[in-house]
Amino acid sequence: MTVPVSDVDRAKAFYVEKVGFNADHDHRVNEQIRFVQLTPPGSPCSIAIGTGLEDGMAPGSVQGLQLVVADADAARAELAGRGVEVSEVNEFPWGRFVFFKDPDGNGWNVQELPPRD
Repeated sequence: MTVPVSDVDRAKAFYVEKVGFNADHDHRVNEQIRFVQLTPPGSPCSIAIGTGLEDGMAPGSVQGLQLVVADADAARAELAGRGVEVSEVNEFPWGRFVFFKDPDGNGWNVQELPPRD
C-alpha cells in the first residue's frame, strides 16, 4: 500500500522512530522517484512512501489503514511511550482498537481481534 506523504524524510522518521516500523528499503530510482518500504515488526505486509509513487493521492488522504496486534493495551502503551498521539483503547464487538495519525493525517486503526470460537 502506498501512503501519500508531503515530506518523505519526516514520514520515514515518524514510522521508524515513533511507530517502530522497520526501514526495509530507501532507494532513489531516478530524479522523480524515491521508494521507501516500511514494515511493522513481525508483519509480512509493508507500506511504501516516497516521491513519484502517489498516483494523484493527496498527503493525509488514506484513512483506515489496519494493523492487527495481540494486545491493544500493550500497543497503545508502546505507541504513547514512543511519543505517538494515540487514542484510548476503544471496545467494539469486532475488537479492541486504538487509533493514530501520521504527521500528514493518514489514519491508522490498530486492532486486537476478539476471541475466536
